Amino acid sequence: MKEKKPVIEIGGKRYLRIPIKTGLIKKGDNLIEIIKEKTKGILKENDIITISESAVACSQGRAIPIKEIKVSFLAKLLWRFVRKVPYGIGLRNPYSMECAIRECGKIRILIAAIIGGITKLFGRRGDFYRIAGKQAAMIDAPYTSGIKEYYECVIMGPKNPEEMVKKISSYFSLPVAIVDVNDIGGSWVIASSDRLNKTLVEKILKDNPAGQGDEMTPIVIIRELK
Repeated sequence: MKEKKPVIEIGGKRYLRIPIKTGLIKKGDNLIEIIKEKTKGILKENDIITISESAVACSQGRAIPIKEIKVSFLAKLLWRFVRKVPYGIGLRNPYSMECAIRECGKIRILIAAIIGGITKLFGRRGDFYRIAGKQAAMIDAPYTSGIKEYYECVIMGPKNPEEMVKKISSYFSLPVAIVDVNDIGGSWVIASSDRLNKTLVEKILKDNPAGQGDEMTPIVIIRELK
């Protein structure tokens, strides 16, 4: 795997990315305490704290082992119609589709599948996820996590990410972003502090300095270099 450079230049400005190793994040873990402990002596004024949406979700107990998921007939029917995408399996799996149905509701998922299927015939893609909503789009299928403890789990999107951002930002008096980033150029801010430049954060993290495997560095500190 190509080594990620710690400093990236965007718009004539240089930014340092500092991955923070946390160890395995589990249900019930206090993210504020983890950030406080693992960034002691590192955080500085004007830093930006970013944390992966999967880590937030796992702390909320939203990593569901597939052995605990009973797949419904609807999920068995619909998952086959979800197209493969370059950045992941998503709902093209009966277990992740079942979790989407539970999260978003049968009617919404069914409407998304019908409309998405129709518009796909006319060359338009992405309507399924646009209609199903952000929570459906954030679901990670089993067998895709680089962390062995979660390999046979569906990882749902975090609940109330905006509230989590507010809590962390208030405690550290720093801007915070919850992000979804992968190794092939996908970078999205799920929730962030007010007035934080989301587009800039996405560009800074585009090469995924946190890594995609078992690095266990879900927190990345962004620091502008003068």
